[in-house]
Amino acid sequence: MIYNNGKILTAFLLAGSSSAFNLMQPTQTFHQSTVLDMSKKVFIDGEAGTTGLQVRERLSKRDDIEIISPPSDLRKDEETRKKYINEADAVILCLPDAASIEAASWVEPGNDRTVLIDASTAFRVDDAWTYGFPELSKEQREKLKTSKRIANPGCYPTGFIGLIRPLVDAGILSEGTPLTVNAISGYSGGGKGLMTIFETEDHEPWSGYGFSLKHKHIPEMAKYSGLGKAPIFQPQIADFDQGMVVSVPLHYAWLKEGTKGKDIHDALVKHYQDSTFVSVMPLGETAVKDAGLLERGAFLRPDSLKNTNQMELFVFYNDEAEQAVLCARLDNLGKGASGAAVQNLNIALGVDETTGL
Repeated sequence: MIYNNGKILTAFLLAGSSSAFNLMQPTQTFHQSTVLDMSKKVFIDGEAGTTGLQVRERLSKRDDIEIISPPSDLRKDEETRKKYINEADAVILCLPDAASIEAASWVEPGNDRTVLIDASTAFRVDDAWTYGFPELSKEQREKLKTSKRIANPGCYPTGFIGLIRPLVDAGILSEGTPLTVNAISGYSGGGKGLMTIFETEDHEPWSGYGFSLKHKHIPEMAKYSGLGKAPIFQPQIADFDQGMVVSVPLHYAWLKEGTKGKDIHDALVKHYQDSTFVSVMPLGETAVKDAGLLERGAFLRPDSLKNTNQMELFVFYNDEAEQAVLCARLDNLGKGASGAAVQNLNIALGVDETTGL
């Protein structure tokens, strides 16, 4: 989907799920399977967590999916989880890294049917797993159609890679270019612990973090952006629940000689011209403002795409100063987590990519 010169070239699909960032455990006991005719069995391992709740919500309304869930008192039982993993047509792992690694090892040697989609960081740069950003390239989407091991991207990397990979592929940015990523996210990205603080306790209005410069998202940013070099990553959270803006400043001196703001925008437009979920917005501040995309004519708010699987890309530029700032706006729990997981599930199961989104 692309906005170009203020005109919508393709229709904007918005997901219809409601918010699922409740702090409490689910009130219902998921011991009954949603039994459906001609459906695929899906097991969400970690369905009580922030991402798991949203994945379940997105899938529960579908008639082509049978969600299989153990009784609540057996959700953490190893033998029960092994059984469900090997019964399912697809498993979405919504677990911490170590738990995901363990769960992935439980697929029986003769089971070449079950698709694993992992939402943790554990396998994102593992070459035995397919990186779950279908918009990376046409080849990436084809790989996802046949893959049995899919690593869901991180929320921040989705924005960064979405902005930068097309520029590398177009020859505008060279491999090894040292970039900086400035990003702000809603507090739901920190899971239930951070959500409790922001929703029930005294807390700061804004927090920068990642000052060790070893954030767990950096390896996938370096690998799948095509840069092959770790960016300086400056993540932040603020006092809103869902949404994020990922920003990358560029000096033209770092780019292919003669590159202007329009060239950057054109490369993104070309890359995403057939995309359903990624939109390139009008070029430059004036056009973005005229399209009504800046709050009070000045502010790019981060939560506009809450509860959708959409991502919007912006190119702000000043050719005279030879500078640009690229921005990606998305829902950290949507295209940055649960929405992406469902999109990858759809591709792997061979159904319409937009189903449930």
